[in-house]
Amino acid sequence: MAKSFDIEKSLESLVDKLSGWLNSLIVNLPNIILAVLVFILFIFTAKWIGKFVNRLLIRKVKQDSIREITIKVLKAIIILTGFFVALGLLNLNKLLTSILAGAGVIGLAVGLALQGPLNNSFSGVILSFLPELQIGDWVETNGYAGTVVEINLRSIKVRQSDNNFVVIPNSKIVNDAFKNYSRTERSRIFVNCGVHYSSDLEMVKKLTTDTIAELFPQNGEEEVEFLYNEFADSSINFTVRFWTDARKNFDILAAQSRAIIAIKKAFDNNDINIPFPIRTIDFSNNLSLDQSKETDKD
Repeated sequence: MAKSFDIEKSLESLVDKLSGWLNSLIVNLPNIILAVLVFILFIFTAKWIGKFVNRLLIRKVKQDSIREITIKVLKAIIILTGFFVALGLLNLNKLLTSILAGAGVIGLAVGLALQGPLNNSFSGVILSFLPELQIGDWVETNGYAGTVVEINLRSIKVRQSDNNFVVIPNSKIVNDAFKNYSRTERSRIFVNCGVHYSSDLEMVKKLTTDTIAELFPQNGEEEVEFLYNEFADSSINFTVRFWTDARKNFDILAAQSRAIIAIKKAFDNNDINIPFPIRTIDFSNNLSLDQSKETDKD
């Protein structure tokens, strides 16, 4: 009898709980429907905003990976906001507070654990919007030089002149200086040379300046600059500076090569000598032959 009484009591308790839940469901049914509708509305809003932002990013960001991650993060933020609003409509304030507190602790732990990768990711987003660094640019940074072939959320990939690839973390690009040859259409070229001490320096200056100006036409306020800078051991050295079209390192090297060839031909045609280092070796010996023999006998 006691066992049968316990079963009946348990069934009554279960029925009471189910009845209470049903009553609560009926009472809160409008809020539940409203919360579901609000959450669905936020989901569709996230999709619409994602498409809109994608159209904007296509014009600014060439990297598909960065566009995708940016849109995913944005959509996740919108959907989470909708989730929290829906919980608020259901009067689940305690649950909402617990979720926010837990998310804060988890976010802090994840942030500390993934500090390096997150730094590179945020740096990648920054780099993707920088006009100073784009795919196809020739750059020098962190001791490497080459063409930028890829920018992603972790690193940039640079193809060097020897056709080997270098992967550089984004944080190093953002925090360190880099030189971009492709951001300017014109570059100044430097060529160093020297002439014999017997040369007519005024003639050398005019001949060099005219030769470079003819080979590399200068625009606007640009001009060929010629400066003597050193009395060296075998020559008087000078530097000639001029402007030319150059958007990568090879263009600069090619311009220097053309200038050197032109200067050498002009000097040869005008009997101007470009000296090479001369060393004099003195073989004289203060000891006479007799003194040398006496030294051998000793």
